[in-house]
Amino acid sequence: MRELLRKVGSGEASVEQALAELKTLPFEDLGFAKLDHHRSVRKGFPEVIFGQGKTPEQVAKLAEAVLRRSDQLLITRVEVAAYDAVKVVVPDAVFEPTARTVVVDRRKKVTKKPGVAVVCAGTADLPVALEACVTAEAMGSEVRQLFDVGVAGLHRLLANMETLQSAKVLVVVAGMDGVLPSVVGGLVEAPVIAVPTSVGYGSSFEGLAALLTMMNSCAPGVGVVNIDNGFGGGYLAATINKSVK
Repeated sequence: MRELLRKVGSGEASVEQALAELKTLPFEDLGFAKLDHHRSVRKGFPEVIFGQGKTPEQVAKLAEAVLRRSDQLLITRVEVAAYDAVKVVVPDAVFEPTARTVVVDRRKKVTKKPGVAVVCAGTADLPVALEACVTAEAMGSEVRQLFDVGVAGLHRLLANMETLQSAKVLVVVAGMDGVLPSVVGGLVEAPVIAVPTSVGYGSSFEGLAALLTMMNSCAPGVGVVNIDNGFGGGYLAATINKSVK
């Protein structure tokens, strides 16, 4: 909106052109979706595209539409076919296959704010942990990664106390018994965002066991997002980090 007002003030755009732009400022109706262009004004980051359940063509059209109004793009739960479709219309799109994310950042001279740590119990949890990393980084946070430090080998976690205690906010990802966030929560002053994953054998009930463990944490300062929701954990962590001085 600032850019639009500047163009009107300088004579680069007419009042009629500005009115046409403003018609699609709050949202753009693409037929199959109503893209919320105003979200970046309200939230400080453009609408994130959830790729799962959408066709490759729909994902590509949404990506194009976001980048017409923004210099940033984040797509989560992206399959290879959807990325291929996006790459045709957005050549600078970057795909992270393990996290299943696509990112575009056309900003210049970006300085990321330190403070976020993403801690992961096991290698099988990496897709969720990396989704959190990509999300927090896209939103302007510098992320320190601490992977494969689950409670089955607690010494691996304790050997990284500096990383844990220097963080302003931590995203802790775990499947199986889901105990790791409680352990971390008892070691640090910063808030802990617990992310349960669906990793585990039969009685893990696709992450429900980990979710219930985390929701019943006896460590103070632990909050929980939904099963496999690395995006939600990363987004919240970046939001908290942005507000911390």
